[in-house]
Amino acid sequence: MTSTKEIITNGFWSNNVVFAQLLGMCPLLGVTTTAMNGIGMGMASLAVLLGSNVVVSLVRNYIPTEVRIPSYIIIIASFVTIIDLVMNAYLHDLHKVLGLFIPLIVVNCAILGRAEAFASKNSLARSAIDGIASGLGFTFALFLLGASREVLGSGEIFGMDLFGPSFHPALGFVLPPGAFIALGFILMGIKWIEAKREEKKAVATPATAAHPEANAA
Repeated sequence: MTSTKEIITNGFWSNNVVFAQLLGMCPLLGVTTTAMNGIGMGMASLAVLLGSNVVVSLVRNYIPTEVRIPSYIIIIASFVTIIDLVMNAYLHDLHKVLGLFIPLIVVNCAILGRAEAFASKNSLARSAIDGIASGLGFTFALFLLGASREVLGSGEIFGMDLFGPSFHPALGFVLPPGAFIALGFILMGIKWIEAKREEKKAVATPATAAHPEANAA
């Protein structure tokens, strides 16, 4: 049984839907021209993830195996409709920017994947934790890419000028090809961090095995 800590760690970092699984690429690359757009899309996806995970967990024993995927999609689509209407009513400017990408959350492989792989096999509480952790991990990825593109492409973050009038922005990062380039560098950085962590574990393991009395103490 996976512990709560492992569920949170896997959802946010180790099994991050973007960094580890490369899912949800459509909104990731399409709306992340600014950090705020990334946060907005990420929080909308988090709300859908949480809601769909909870409902799938509650009804998992009542859905026939043969129709489970269509059933999950209907559940996800219901929450997407709610989020779409709420954002249109209370966050209209952000809703106009995100546009079609909000309804497209319905076919986000990351959300359907969590419903199928986790929520359909676990309790309500564990599914809710997984939905929150996975949603925060997805939001972090969207924010990181959006912030990188905004800083490099316009020299700003959240509308604040960072470098002054002498800065010459790389406008290519605001364009669609810039999203692929920025994501490539971010993934390279993530892989480098993971490699360093594995090196530290490899160094620490022989030391622990050589002095078992210290570990016992």
